Amino acid sequence: MMFSKACEYGIRAVIYIWSQSKQNKKLGVKDICKEIDAPEYFTAKVLQSLARQNVISSSKGPNGGFFIDKDQEQLRMIDLVIAIDGDGIFNGCGLGLKQCSEENPCPIHHDFKIVRDQLTRMLTEKSLKEVAAEVEEGHAILSRTGK
Repeated sequence: MMFSKACEYGIRAVIYIWSQSKQNKKLGVKDICKEIDAPEYFTAKVLQSLARQNVISSSKGPNGGFFIDKDQEQLRMIDLVIAIDGDGIFNGCGLGLKQCSEENPCPIHHDFKIVRDQLTRMLTEKSLKEVAAEVEEGHAILSRTGK
């Protein structure tokens, strides 16, 4: 598993929010979690953190909810991962060793570096807009139930 549970739920939630924001919908946590098959309380905390960091937007009140505004439309997958999990996955050791480096590599250092670089490239090149389009067009799913 590459991402934390918080990151997995956050990515799925933001992709779903993105896909619905085009229709100017603001989504509540309950609806988001039902759609992406995620635990409500935990996902709510992740979304609140993302809203505080201005990765997504939220508004309170009867017509409130989470949404993506114009300033957030160019968000890349890497921005979301860093906002939730930090950047350790992009520069940390595959075995979690603090002293692992090119000069003092752990047993999987060189192989893990290749995977890590590919992940960084993929997340940098993919925008949330592109990923949301994949889901909207039926080419990808967001939950175990196939939605």
